[in-house]
Amino acid sequence: MNNRKILIVDDDQNICELLRLYIEKEGYTTAIANDGEKALELFEREQPAMVLLDIMLPKMDGWQVCREIRKTSDCPIIMLTAKGEVFDKILGLELGADDYVVKPFEAKEVVARIRAVLRRTGNTEEAVKEVRWDKLVINLTNYELIVDGKQIDTPPKELELLYHLASNPNKVFTRDQLLDQVWGFEYYGDSRTVDVHVKRIREKIDGVSDKWELRTVWGVGYKFETKG
Repeated sequence: MNNRKILIVDDDQNICELLRLYIEKEGYTTAIANDGEKALELFEREQPAMVLLDIMLPKMDGWQVCREIRKTSDCPIIMLTAKGEVFDKILGLELGADDYVVKPFEAKEVVARIRAVLRRTGNTEEAVKEVRWDKLVINLTNYELIVDGKQIDTPPKELELLYHLASNPNKVFTRDQLLDQVWGFEYYGDSRTVDVHVKRIREKIDGVSDKWELRTVWGVGYKFETKG
């Protein structure tokens, strides 16, 4: 992976050029694709640290590009789109997007979000991010979940959510706080996506140890509760 390469995918060449200027000014390098098929071709060839991905693209839309990338990679993806409806945000989250920026946007804001997502996802030079509890290892550097000695395949967002909760034992988080702190942007509307992710996490870890538990705090949210 090229830790300084950002892949910009948008069919508007003016937007691509504006983003390129601001991003390269911050010391990153860029690659540009104007349609979905080219985006996947460049992704395979360049192995970027992040993808800025428009939804409305020729040949293959951004949703499908995101799906294809997620089949093989945890590379951070920020969706760039004129669509701002709640449904689109939920779909972006469910497909594995790490952030969501609605057009028109300020290029400086996009650069700030790039930095924040790269820090959060560990795609910069950082120390190993790992949390250990009884029979549980959550490694956010290598994106590995080990439960009772066995490695469990886990989607990136589930792992990031569990890591965040387990890194803050006994602290209660509301759904909105988790969306903001794990997904990395303010989220308005239906917060059921957190419930979906927690349900899937529980299927992997419930009953493994009596020393900790992923608990629902009714009327508030969730916490990783440690015992004894």
